[in-house]
Amino acid sequence: MQINRINNVFTLALMLAALAGCANPTPRLDSKFGDTVNAAKAQQTLHPEASQNTETVVGMDGKAARSTIERYHKSFEQPPATGNVFTIGVGTGGSGSSGSGAGGGAR
Repeated sequence: MQINRINNVFTLALMLAALAGCANPTPRLDSKFGDTVNAAKAQQTLHPEASQNTETVVGMDGKAARSTIERYHKSFEQPPATGNVFTIGVGTGGSGSSGSGAGGGAR
């Protein structure tokens, strides 16, 4: 009987503590939430009015741009092979330079 009463009191205290966590004790802080991030983004934007510029962009011709985009897309089809990172520098008997002969030469 005494244990049931202790369990009930403990359960009630636990429920009240959980409900206290749902209260909003920081309305002043919540109203400023995100202001710092927005200020940092604004400070890092080089030309904030760039989206309003409707002039044609000049620079790269269409053929070069298409080639660049195609090469970019193909780079995801078969990513470059990566070496075993655990064997880098292991077994090289020199000063760490690669190539043969003095100065390594052009390949």
